[in-house]
Amino acid sequence: MTQPHAADLPILFQHPLRVYWEDTDAGGVVFYANYLKFFERARTEWLRALGVGQQALRDATGAIFVVTDTSVRYRAPARLDDELQVTVALRARGTASMTIAQQAWRGAVGQGTLLAEGEIRIGCVDLGTFRPRRIPTDVIRNLK
Repeated sequence: MTQPHAADLPILFQHPLRVYWEDTDAGGVVFYANYLKFFERARTEWLRALGVGQQALRDATGAIFVVTDTSVRYRAPARLDDELQVTVALRARGTASMTIAQQAWRGAVGQGTLLAEGEIRIGCVDLGTFRPRRIPTDVIRNLK
């Protein structure tokens, strides 16, 4: 069975972002690892838009999200001052993890240039032990 391409998934959230000098490498393009930071910011803002503040979640439940796996495909370079749209699409949710498809676009999503796309798996763990734990019920409710 083939997995749906990230572009085929419904986009749940878009986060605007501008490329700064600090994001670029000696060649004047966005350093490849910075796309992971862009994806992280978009996921954090997606959760915040759903009413899930990560600090509040930590304080109230002792649960935190950690990245357990990443896969990124780079398609075109972004450059200084480019305006990007970073997307979040929930691909799958288990009891203690989520798999999220993400893309970075220059210009409008689906109309501009796809720069990078990835799949990020995040796990919910207990802050004290770092052992997997169920995603809190309030978070699951907000994801629906």
